[in-house]
Amino acid sequence: MSNTLSNLKPELLWKHFEEICKRPHPSRNEKLVAEYIIDFAKKNSLDYSVDDFGNIVIRKPATPGKENLMTVALQGHLDMVPEKNNDVKHNFDKDPIEPYIDGDWVKARGTTLGSDNGIGVATALAILESKDIEHGPIEALFTLDEETGLNGAQALQPRFLNANIMINLDSEEDGAFYIGCAGGQNTFAEFKIKTTPYKENTIPLEVSVTGLKGGHSGLDIASGRANAIKLLVRLLYNLNEGFGITLSKISGGNKHNAIPREAFALIRIPKKNYIDVLDTVSRFESIVKSEFETVEPSLQIIANKVQSRAKVIDKAISDRIINSLYGIQNGVIKMSADIEELVETSSNLAVVVTKQNSIEVTTSQRSSVESEKYDISNAIAAVFELAKAKVNFGEGYPGWKPDINSPILGIMKDIYKQMYGSEPEIKAIHAGLECGIIKEKFPHVDMISLGPTIQGAHSPDEKVQISTVQKFWDILINVLKNIPSI
Repeated sequence: MSNTLSNLKPELLWKHFEEICKRPHPSRNEKLVAEYIIDFAKKNSLDYSVDDFGNIVIRKPATPGKENLMTVALQGHLDMVPEKNNDVKHNFDKDPIEPYIDGDWVKARGTTLGSDNGIGVATALAILESKDIEHGPIEALFTLDEETGLNGAQALQPRFLNANIMINLDSEEDGAFYIGCAGGQNTFAEFKIKTTPYKENTIPLEVSVTGLKGGHSGLDIASGRANAIKLLVRLLYNLNEGFGITLSKISGGNKHNAIPREAFALIRIPKKNYIDVLDTVSRFESIVKSEFETVEPSLQIIANKVQSRAKVIDKAISDRIINSLYGIQNGVIKMSADIEELVETSSNLAVVVTKQNSIEVTTSQRSSVESEKYDISNAIAAVFELAKAKVNFGEGYPGWKPDINSPILGIMKDIYKQMYGSEPEIKAIHAGLECGIIKEKFPHVDMISLGPTIQGAHSPDEKVQISTVQKFWDILINVLKNIPSI
């Protein structure tokens, strides 16, 4: 193992990545790296601009003889996700990342590495600094606060970019070119609740769904994993139909972009039906375990008698909550007709919380087609509105619809085949990339995304494969000298 990156190639790229690692840059605290970028522009006599949000663009003139090529924007984000192992002491606002070499990989000691998107940023800086790469006019765009909501890209204003083509450097798979991503929007529902004393001939049960894998609500939505809230309300619906239950509390999930792993409900059932209810829950668990035996081997559904004097929600309101949560669409809604195995549209029932006077629900919709994103959001809203919930929508962000006829895609496919004798994979991702937002703001810009192999991003297991960084670099510099003329 080695602690220095100075002997890796391409040298300029790794030099800048190591400098980025020295400067703390978690989301919303990218000041030190931003200062490094601006100092770099000044030292290299390059024109630069900073917008009100803090996004930076650096402009480099074309090399001699390439002045008539289209302007290319190289784009990446300055922030990283701050995650560490429990036994590691690390202050992401003050401490540097400690990268080291382990075979063909660069890793960090007990923390996220920040190769997402530090490698992309370092690549752009290396190209700006280089003296021997042929290229047309270049704009390097460095955005802030990508990881918490694509906020830097959201803040971009017209005329900040003049490029004809944008190459996003934030993908994580060698040999793959990305040409689309999903847009997203949250749909919220609030049920105002009234509580009443429970009937004396009832007993309280806590019903729990646990042991699920969960996962990213975009990347893992097609995995077949179960949603804990949906399983819970499916059971509650069946119990309500069979025995007539009243609901006191319901909860599940904790993040809008995660598939819920656990869900719980406190209910009241008629005392006379206690044994039958337990039997129904047991049989339901067996059915669901059979349905999900391959993907959810640790699934558990349990009903336990508990001590509780909690009031119950008015029966009519309780029924509307259960029925609407059971009825809304969840999971994959539509697959892409253009890209094999790509989820085009999906929805995730993400969070349910019981508060003193209300039950609040968060759902998350994604689609690479804007009209479909709004369609599924509206359909879910309609179900909640029928159940007399108050509905509102999050601001959301746009998708990037795949264009298989993209000119820059055609150029890069040809170059890849010339270099490696095989076809690259052409993909889209069912998650958010800044390309969707930037495309909406600069619709004339032709876009593509690529990067080296990065594994375990957003976790302390994050690592970037050294050999694929060189390959990524070689492709990029070959593309830059083959950009078409204006």
